[in-house]
Amino acid sequence: MEVEVDVIEFRVPVENNKTLFVWNILSTFSDAFIYESIWNIFCNFGPLYLVKVCPNAAGVEPGFYALVKYFSAAQASKAQKATHGRGFFQSSPLKVKLSTKQYPNFLHYSKPLSRSKCQDLANHYLGFNGWSTHIVTLKDITNCDDAGRLSTTTGDPQEITLKYGCIMDVTFPQHGLSCRGVGVAEETVEGTGPDVVLPKRGKLQRWARDKAVVDAFEKVLLLVLGNGKVVVECRVERDDVLQDEDLEGLIKVNDIPWSQFDPDGQEENEDIPWDLSVNM
Repeated sequence: MEVEVDVIEFRVPVENNKTLFVWNILSTFSDAFIYESIWNIFCNFGPLYLVKVCPNAAGVEPGFYALVKYFSAAQASKAQKATHGRGFFQSSPLKVKLSTKQYPNFLHYSKPLSRSKCQDLANHYLGFNGWSTHIVTLKDITNCDDAGRLSTTTGDPQEITLKYGCIMDVTFPQHGLSCRGVGVAEETVEGTGPDVVLPKRGKLQRWARDKAVVDAFEKVLLLVLGNGKVVVECRVERDDVLQDEDLEGLIKVNDIPWSQFDPDGQEENEDIPWDLSVNM
């Protein structure tokens, strides 16, 4: 007998079969009311990555449409079947369809989730006690490579580039597994006084830890079986297999500009190409 398996990744979902298009929403409601109503309806079928409410385009009947994005294709399909043609919060029925428009492969690149989204997803499937994090090492690597250089341009304020690296383990005790992640954070600071540098060091340490957690979760797959059981798989790379004693004084990192990571935990939905093509 075949067993249904739904694969959940800790990445921004971009597949069409995970996105629902909801329309025929009346104009008598506010954006906030529609957002809350749509979220409350569709979250019953599984964790949501995003709900987005938009007004109809000019030239068509006034009203709204919504985009609902799941982490799971199976949950999106189940939600579509259960909600299409029902009114819920309004007198006329909502129309709900899966997106069908095909994008070129280069538009299907998926970003990693933010740390807060990783936590929410892990808590949903594994519970608050189903996973934990452990700092393997957190080091000031300001003096490595070209970091820590002072500006010598005449008339310019002194600048120093601060840089921190972190190695973090995300552990799943009930499954006997652990995934290791690496995070690097750097920032150029104007001025070298302690009142300027010390607060930045604290922020960079936190950002490096957050990025290491995200990197570890990128290697995790959750296999959700038809009976509700969740199996955890970790994609372990050769460079991840290091003894803790080998890490003393050493951190192997990818030198990634800090501009590629959002320190404020902002979500990545601004860059997602929304797919509004549906089978009517």
